[in-house]
Amino acid sequence: MAADHDLAPVRPATHAAPLVFGAGAAVGVLGGVIGLGGAEFRLPLLIGLFGFAALAAVILNKAMSLVVVLVALPARLAAVPAAEVAAHWPVAVNLLAGSLAGAWAGATWAVRMRGSTLYKVLAALMVLMAVALVVTHSTTAGTLALPPWARVPSGVVAGFGIGVVAAIMGVAGGELLIPTITLLFAVDIRVAGSLSLLVSLPTMLVAFARYSRDGSFAVLGAHLRFSVVMAAGSVAGALLGGLLLGVFPDVVLIPALAVILLVSAVKVARHA
Repeated sequence: MAADHDLAPVRPATHAAPLVFGAGAAVGVLGGVIGLGGAEFRLPLLIGLFGFAALAAVILNKAMSLVVVLVALPARLAAVPAAEVAAHWPVAVNLLAGSLAGAWAGATWAVRMRGSTLYKVLAALMVLMAVALVVTHSTTAGTLALPPWARVPSGVVAGFGIGVVAAIMGVAGGELLIPTITLLFAVDIRVAGSLSLLVSLPTMLVAFARYSRDGSFAVLGAHLRFSVVMAAGSVAGALLGGLLLGVFPDVVLIPALAVILLVSAVKVARHA
């Protein structure tokens, strides 16, 4: 069972609603301008600005990521024809075969880790996200020419790893899912974005189910108002960020966001 000190905030979460909403909006904008949810930027704010312990921050981040995905999914399906997405259902099933198991395993490891260890793991995963962000947006790698017999097991393995990362960080995992879908299955990036949401939703629900077994949901009940306000800010920010998509050149935007993640990783690691 998760230790009480892992679920309580380091200092009381008595921050003013405008600050909480504004922080969520900033996260949403950062994610929106690159076509993602921005949960990787929300996590260090929960820890550094609002004072939540690592596990509590992960669970709150997961809850808010779920809200953002639920809002983004119908909007995304409206932009990309459902029939076009449905045509690639085997891709989603392939990745889910690994990501569901990975989400359960990742949540299990998170609740069993010592707080100091979890901070270090989160910092390392933020570095991974920074690298993935740069590689995905700065390179034009083609599809991996895998034979059919190797593609399915590769998808399961990749899905498992993504499920683990998503569960431990409390993110939807689109940062890793979208390039995986395009590289392994040669799917257009527009469709890949919609497929990533379809994979993320059940993957997050499985992680939630595992966290609930250890009483970890208590943190949501204790900070429900905080979560609702920040999630509302994240949704509003994501919508605004979507409008700004393409306004800022990637050559400036992507390195700046990667630096933000790296600085955040250093700060989170210091909590250990």
